[in-house]
Amino acid sequence: QGHLADSGGGSVQAGGSLKLSCVASGYTDRPYCMGWFRQAPGNEREGLAVIYTGGGVTHITDSEKGRFAISQDRAKNTVYLEMNNLKSEDTAMYYCAAKRDPGVCHLQLDIFHDWGQGTQVTVSP
Repeated sequence: QGHLADSGGGSVQAGGSLKLSCVASGYTDRPYCMGWFRQAPGNEREGLAVIYTGGGVTHITDSEKGRFAISQDRAKNTVYLEMNNLKSEDTAMYYCAAKRDPGVCHLQLDIFHDWGQGTQVTVSP
């Protein structure tokens, strides 16, 4: 059973940047798809970005294109979410997720098998 450790959150001012990291460990095979999601208090968890770990193809949710980017370092079993020009509405708990088996890789919560513990991002005006 694999484990995801997400980190890199913190408190920043609006307009700032953060880079979140998610280290995957304990997997027999590399997860097929990795993603980043966030959840603000009172809101549903929403998908931000996914990456096919084999080929590196990525998809960013339309609302965050141009501000957010997902990438990976296969040698380190790590996926990153780089966030720029942060806004107060980006304040949320951010989670990485892993889909172990082949198939679709998109921003749908129920296709992912494993979740990180979350890392808090707080953006002040």
